[in-house]
Amino acid sequence: MSSSVLAGPPGDSCFSKGVQHTGTPVGKTVQIADFPTYLSEPRSPVTGNNKVILYFSDIHGPLYVNNKLIQDYFSEAGFYVLGIDYFDGDPIDKHTNEENFDRQAWRSAATKRAKEWIPKWFDAIKESYGTDAKYCAVGYCFGAPYALEFANKEGVAAVAFAHPSSLNEDHFRSVKTPLLMSCAETDSAFPLESRRRAEDILVELKAKYFIQVFSGVKHGFAVRGDPDVPDERWAKEESARGILAWFTRFAKGVE
Repeated sequence: MSSSVLAGPPGDSCFSKGVQHTGTPVGKTVQIADFPTYLSEPRSPVTGNNKVILYFSDIHGPLYVNNKLIQDYFSEAGFYVLGIDYFDGDPIDKHTNEENFDRQAWRSAATKRAKEWIPKWFDAIKESYGTDAKYCAVGYCFGAPYALEFANKEGVAAVAFAHPSSLNEDHFRSVKTPLLMSCAETDSAFPLESRRRAEDILVELKAKYFIQVFSGVKHGFAVRGDPDVPDERWAKEESARGILAWFTRFAKGVE
């Protein structure tokens, strides 16, 4: 029996550029297991076990300035943040004005890379940061299913996603790790009925979860919200704050 779809594939709202944010990223691009990765490190010396966030970006890629700034925000709180570029230097932004662009072929290629790369990438990260590190995973839109794949892995403290795509009921049935969902009230990819069905599954599992729902915003708000629009700015910032607080709580070992 096939699992019911709860979040559809990236649509027009995902492919739109949105608003590019201003700021100076502090991270750097590195190779981890030969895979391009944005690395943002804590500004202060780390004591105790490492805390690591695996960042799975939307289709604009981890090297898009908005995504870099979110990763830098997380790292400022003492986390090592690593964002794998499963688009391999070919984010959707390169094709925005391209006529007859084949979105499906582009997305399929990125999905194939993500599925092949992420396990090897994570193995290399564990070698570098330690098997005793506190790992968390967050996914935005395209990256949501990859974050949820870590929701039942040993050694993962917490997971989160914002305005997801490409999710089915089985993604939620397999959740064993504390999960935060950051959602737009209006989202064609993850509509109200899907959000409520996801919650029903989590309730059935007696999972530990938290759901943010923001009015006045739409799919993409957490990465591409307009800071000049009060509702969008607040939702974007509160989403990041909430995810960081969630990870900080469980990275400390709180049950």
